[in-house]
Formats: sequence, C-alpha cells, structure tokens
Amino acid sequence: MKKKVLITGSNGLLGQKLVYALKQREDVEVLATARGENRLVVQNGYQFISLDISNQQEVEEVLAKHQPHVVMHCAAMTNVDICESKREECWKINVDAVQYLCAASEKNNSHFIHVSTDFIFDGKNGPYREDALANPLSYYGESKLAAEKIVEKYDGDWAILRTVLVYGLVDNMSRSNIVLWAKGELEKGKTINVVNDQFRTPTLAEDLAQGCILVMDKKAQGVYNISGKDYMSIIELVQKVADYYHLDKSLIKPISSESLKQPAKRPPVTGFILDKAIKDLGFSPRSFEEGIAILEQQMKASR
Repeated sequence: MKKKVLITGSNGLLGQKLVYALKQREDVEVLATARGENRLVVQNGYQFISLDISNQQEVEEVLAKHQPHVVMHCAAMTNVDICESKREECWKINVDAVQYLCAASEKNNSHFIHVSTDFIFDGKNGPYREDALANPLSYYGESKLAAEKIVEKYDGDWAILRTVLVYGLVDNMSRSNIVLWAKGELEKGKTINVVNDQFRTPTLAEDLAQGCILVMDKKAQGVYNISGKDYMSIIELVQKVADYYHLDKSLIKPISSESLKQPAKRPPVTGFILDKAIKDLGFSPRSFEEGIAILEQQMKASR
C-alpha cells in the first residue's frame, strides 16, 4: 500500500523540491496542494489539489476526502517585513491555518511534519540547539512560534523542522533568494549593500527536503534543526557567491542591519547546531560551495 503524502505550499521552494523528490518513489502517492494554479512544469506523477489553508472548510474537506498518512506543512507567509505590516493576514496563514491542519490531520492519524524557522530566536547567542529558549524579535517570528506551540499539542505523531535562510531554484519562482539575487546584481555590475552583522547557516532547498523525507521515513518525532552546515555572515555568503562566479567583490559594500531601517527586526546571530538531526536521522547537508554548484547545474539545465 502506498503512503499518501500531502504537501502544503507545493508551489514554493521547499514544496516543489518535495514533490519532485517524492514523485520518483514507488511507495509514495503525492498530493500536492497550493493556493491557485499548479506552477510546476512537470504535472504528472502526482495529484495537484488547489487548497487555501486559511479556509477551515477547505482544509477539512480536502483532508477528509484524501486521508493522507503524512502531512508536510511547508506553506507559510515568510516575507518578514510584510508580516510586520499585515499582521492579521500573517496570523491567519501562519497560525490559524496550522490549527485547522492539525485538527483535520488528527482525524486521519496523519504524521504531521511542520516547517519552522530560526526567526523564533532573538539571535543573541546562536548557533542554536533544538532546546534553546525562543524569544522572537518580529511578528513573523511570533507567528511561527505560536504555530510550533499548536503542533506540540498535536494528538498523534508530530515533528517540527526548523530551518535557516533557504536558497535554491524552482519552476516559475514567485520570489528570489539571496544567492540568486547576489549573482544577478553582481553580473549586472551593480553595487550592492549587504549586512555584515548577521550570521546564519544557509540551507540548500534540496537539503531541507531531504530532512523532511528522513523524518517521514523514520517516523521521527519532536523538534529537529535542518539547515546548511556552514556558519557564515551574510556578507561572507555573498562574497562566496562572487568568488564562485568570478564576479567583482569590490561591488559588495558592508552595511549594518540598523542602517537598512527594515520594518521587522532580524536576529543577529542564528544558525543551527545539527548534531541531533545527523545522529537521529542520518541528515547530511551539503557545504555552501556544493550548494551553489548544484544551483548552477540546475540553471544550466533550465536555459
């Protein structure tokens, strides 16, 4: 019997990677869900269902009809600054929807896998372990922490996968990410301002998908840090992109987070300690340079 896996946010960066990885497997039936139309180029080998996760009735109907064994909840409102100004919408998508999904998943006894973020921390003493104390600085961080608390009360098997600064390439991208942005701007010869006081463990989307699949296969429960293994400042990350593509590093200008005057506060030092995921799951993330090389291969293939 095939394992039915329902993915929310299947048009997004992680969602697409999961659909493409899982549709190859003989033992899995993939139910891809997203709001609006399916944006994936390949549309066979899985079923696409239009689903607005902030609509309780839709959530209940779709989950009751399909009864997935596993729910991978990847959909979220992730633009940190927009979450700050559109708080009601942010809460609806990042918190209320999790409540609806958990309630509907409990009825099917689904393994509930929820994707969270390093932004639940204040960034005073990263990199973080799974049991570190959360203290979000932004409304986005608050909404994601509230969602985690809902998942922790889930009556059944649950796992929370926290991640950091995800980058990658997918079909019909609705949003760019830092690696593609830096490459694009530097190739145009543009000067770019990059913060020098934020530190992260950037995550290749394929590695995050690998973490989700390992959690599913091992029926793992609890909280796991799933990110890249290389710890660096954001300016260092952009410099590494410039090095890889032999672009002009003098175009990269260091600035402080303060001078950006962004609506939402960012935690200065996050990044994750991955020992638990490596030991329990056999998680093996690529290095940042390997990640860029994978991205480059995909860009060549799509040209």
